[in-house]
Amino acid sequence: MRKDGKRRNQRGRVLTGVAILAASAFGWRMWLEASGSARLISTEEVGEACERPVPAESPVRAASENLFAAFEPQSVYAQDSRTQDVTRPPLRYIRDSDPIYSYVALDPRRNEVVMLDSNLWSIRFFDRLENTPPGALRTEPKRIISGDKTVLAFNSCMYIDPQNGDIYSVENDVGNMVEVFSDSAEGDVAPLRKLVVTHRAYALAVDEGKQELFVSVQFPPAVEVYRKQASGEEKPLRVLKGDNTRLADAHGMAIDEKKKLLFVNNWGNISDLKVAGTGRFEEPSITVYSLDAKGDTAPVRVIQGPKTQLDWPGNMSLDPETGDLYVANDVGNSILVFHGTDQGDVAPARVIKGTGTGLSTPVSVIVDAKNRELWVANTGNASATVYPLAANGNVAPLRTIRSAPEGKQSLKFGKTQAVAYDSVRQQILVPN
Repeated sequence: MRKDGKRRNQRGRVLTGVAILAASAFGWRMWLEASGSARLISTEEVGEACERPVPAESPVRAASENLFAAFEPQSVYAQDSRTQDVTRPPLRYIRDSDPIYSYVALDPRRNEVVMLDSNLWSIRFFDRLENTPPGALRTEPKRIISGDKTVLAFNSCMYIDPQNGDIYSVENDVGNMVEVFSDSAEGDVAPLRKLVVTHRAYALAVDEGKQELFVSVQFPPAVEVYRKQASGEEKPLRVLKGDNTRLADAHGMAIDEKKKLLFVNNWGNISDLKVAGTGRFEEPSITVYSLDAKGDTAPVRVIQGPKTQLDWPGNMSLDPETGDLYVANDVGNSILVFHGTDQGDVAPARVIKGTGTGLSTPVSVIVDAKNRELWVANTGNASATVYPLAANGNVAPLRTIRSAPEGKQSLKFGKTQAVAYDSVRQQILVPN
């Protein structure tokens, strides 16, 4: 978590017995405001897991008997009416001390591989031809961008400017922004500029011809289009959004500048916050639009169905020479390759998958058109793997850049918003 604590301490949780702290109206939930005071949101006994009953005189029990009272500010006391700041250090941590890579990009000007670390909140730079030897502890980066001034946190996608090497990074959660760093940035440095975007932004793509920056938003699903040099509170030039778009939990994007097309992949989660009971799940999909689409515009075609093998698709990349579309298939633990003209329930033209590939929960893929290689970021083992661009099947990587011991399985913590303790089984439960 961030050292300055300004964002980290906005939300806290208190456990009593078996406490389930979640963003719903059920379970034990304590919300600690920045002032340090505690507010009781809702309570409910959780059955046999609770070994100790709540005393009748407890303020927790009293609040649970009145739903409306549960939403009123209340003081919660352990022994008496005095409140104190708890400053003692934790007994132990459950955390991953190695990077978890959410994106890989290339800087052809410097012949570097650039990796976005969503665990330690950093951007790491390596030589493109680096290859971690078997048995080696890890490969150390040439340089790192990291620290409080960078405001990096929960970042999910990058774009490297092919002309000047500027590094664009989008934050998927609390920051709601795109940060832009210079190609020579290093250490704890502030971005050159910051652009405020909609909450739950996920991916970036750029139309270099029109100098436009595309930002996908998970929910409510949308694609926002800004000037490439936009900063601050600048509004988008246009927004693709609405029921007819068939956007559904939008994630990765790719642009075909030759054919003027935008590709967006979707996880399939759909709901309307304003209408109860409208939530539903559809099969994952790839929706294709004209590059200048806006408003509630229907896609020109859709790739969707069981033959596609799409399963939580992450970031995508397009081969500018062939028009083939490469998809990081997260839960499928594979890389899917579609023709840019595919539509309907169609099988991928190629699939990279198998025990010999080194893939481990891949979430990002990038085409190196110059060297005819394909790079993949693996969240499951702190690595990036590279393959021949025409790779198919259970093919071994040409090279691997690994930032953790061999055989490491990452915790893959994303944004843990709850924790519970099962005193019967003596287990800590963490929905992620």
